[in-house]
Amino acid sequence: MAKRDYYGVLGVIKSASSEEIKKAYRKLALKYHPDKNKGDKASENKFKEASEAYHVLSDKERRANYDQFGHAAFEGGPGRGGGFGNFDFSEFSSSFSDIFEDFFGDFGGMRGGRSRRSSGFRGDDLRFDLSISLEEAYHGKKQEISFASSNKCERCDGYGAEPGTRPVSCSMCGGQGKVRSSQGFFTIQQACPECSGSGEQISSPCRECRGAGKKHTRKKIFANIPRGVDDGTRIRLSGKGEAGIKGGGNGDLYIFVSVENHSIFKRSEENLFFEFPISLADAALGATVEVPTIDGGKAKVKIPAGTQNGKQFRLRSKGMPIMRNKEYGDLYIQALTEVPVSLTREQKSLLEQYKKLEDAKTNPSIRNFFEKAKRFWKN
Repeated sequence: MAKRDYYGVLGVIKSASSEEIKKAYRKLALKYHPDKNKGDKASENKFKEASEAYHVLSDKERRANYDQFGHAAFEGGPGRGGGFGNFDFSEFSSSFSDIFEDFFGDFGGMRGGRSRRSSGFRGDDLRFDLSISLEEAYHGKKQEISFASSNKCERCDGYGAEPGTRPVSCSMCGGQGKVRSSQGFFTIQQACPECSGSGEQISSPCRECRGAGKKHTRKKIFANIPRGVDDGTRIRLSGKGEAGIKGGGNGDLYIFVSVENHSIFKRSEENLFFEFPISLADAALGATVEVPTIDGGKAKVKIPAGTQNGKQFRLRSKGMPIMRNKEYGDLYIQALTEVPVSLTREQKSLLEQYKKLEDAKTNPSIRNFFEKAKRFWKN
């Protein structure tokens, strides 16, 4: 089978930059990788074809030879025979080390392909769930929190070895902190299981921490909860997580905030809402009422005569503070007209008198509805 043009295989033009070639191969490799397409021979062949093209075009010298002589530049080398079935990946597996580190990032327990030995082991991040009231979210607060964590062992300074002794190189990885294994045509590099990627083994463990490099404890710290914090907000406290070992830094503490439901106010982002019940008389005649605000105060609201049920009033800047901002949301009040129940004899008598005096003009919605109904019945 005749070989396809390498640029065509990767789907790039001949003048493509190295970064464009790498990006194109990355996309194809992730799509056709055998681990994602187990048993699919066609995908495996496409992966090999793309890898062969990348091997040639990612190297300046090989690419220049290919641009000048085409596939003939590599006759007698890898891939001879007109196809990629005989392509020997073991001859150039190092060509892919950089790009597969980009693919998988924290691969086998190592970040960016670097041994954790050089900078020690960073401590784990911790999570703390904190529930606060809406009033506390409005004002902000300084909250004391207590949680289980660990501190660096002072005796061994976090290295796990008894003072005066030193760790020795790991016998499995030879101090590299990583081992390699072959899976078919592909070589995988991962953290050494014997030393967990550190490259060292402790022959004389610290008697204080028993080689762990840290001691479990319970911490108490104060966290500043900012004004206007919303439900689901995540607050990061750098360096307040688990202790690192062998010179590694501490992890972080993440506080996940949940805001409790309020008995009066409902929240939507920075705005607050509540329903305010008013009497039938106040709705008809109008009134001035006092309503609560989230800061613990009161605000006066003028209810105009003839206010209908569901009418909404807006109080500017009476809502929640906006985080890291001097502005506030608004408070929306919805009038809820309540029809009286359990009338006294006198109240009932007065309403009956009112009903006799009632004019359709004072109830435009009722009048319009029955006019429409009359036309409907007539038709």
